[in-house]
Amino acid sequence: MPLNLPDFPWDALAPYAERARAHPRGMIDLSVGSPVDATPAVIRDALAAAGDAHGYPQTAGTPELREAIVEWFARRRGVELGVANVLPTIGSKEFVAGLPLFLGLGPGDTVVHPSVAYPSYALGAAVVGATALAEDDPARWPDSTRLVWLNSPGNPDGRVLGVDELRAAVARARELDAVIASDECYAELNWTEDRPTPSILDPAVIDGSRHNILAVYSLSKQSNLAGYRAGFVAGCSQVLGQVLGVRKHLGLMTPAPVQAAMVAALGDEAHVDAQREVYRARRGVLRAALEASGYRVDHSEAGLYLWATTGAPAWESVAALADAGILAVPGTFYGDETHVRLALTATDEDIAEAAARLTGTAG
Repeated sequence: MPLNLPDFPWDALAPYAERARAHPRGMIDLSVGSPVDATPAVIRDALAAAGDAHGYPQTAGTPELREAIVEWFARRRGVELGVANVLPTIGSKEFVAGLPLFLGLGPGDTVVHPSVAYPSYALGAAVVGATALAEDDPARWPDSTRLVWLNSPGNPDGRVLGVDELRAAVARARELDAVIASDECYAELNWTEDRPTPSILDPAVIDGSRHNILAVYSLSKQSNLAGYRAGFVAGCSQVLGQVLGVRKHLGLMTPAPVQAAMVAALGDEAHVDAQREVYRARRGVLRAALEASGYRVDHSEAGLYLWATTGAPAWESVAALADAGILAVPGTFYGDETHVRLALTATDEDIAEAAARLTGTAG
């Protein structure tokens, strides 16, 4: 029996890509958040040194990688963990889409996700025949809820949840005896210095218990490792033990050279700081141009995107931007009818050119 999956939304963007390519100065693609900057040498060197990977990798991760993840959480997120509380993943998307399967969910179960959200949360529910529910208010989560997804900083909107919001979500998930997982992949790219990005595993959130609580992370954004598929999950050792057992059966193993590269990436903060400033500069240029051309930027406190609107339907904005040779993503892909998402993952030159087109100053 075929899976009842939704249409792949990006296929609907193809005509607008053609429209943007017809611009006399070519297309500037701000639709996909795929890094364009080089992977730092310290990481590439570690990958190369581990290239003689003739044996199967460990599904649970090497001791060195697990210790590196534990140390990173303590240093960067203020979260104390043990090695039983962490697990490497093949990027974060496969874990997001696969978690309902790993937890044994199925028909009659509900997977809750944010009302404006990356499609993979709902896709994971569809794969196992569970019900996906877009609902931000914990009071409205039904008794059938078995998995709750949070996303902070959010994709597409860059919204950051505070400690009080995280505590409220955790409290309701505990009432329901549901697993609650927070997708936190953009946490190191926070643009509001006086409002840090708390983790769902923060001591102020969990009140001393990690039971049924997970935090999901990826190195794709902060370390330009999208091509490496380098992610990890942390939190409840009982849940992770179940997940690990399923992943062993399915052969879901992070390649050994990638595990070595992750150790190097997690131990080096200099490249993260440098990349953050690159994105900060691009963000400033693009945001100023959007606002000067009549867009309002909402949320976008963190992450690699600007969440913008003129108040017009999202597809109208996508079309107008395509006429300027700029490809953006409609908010309809994420559950919103009026916003568009523009990525900062373009070169400095392309961001400057996009800004010039938006403000009418392109040569």
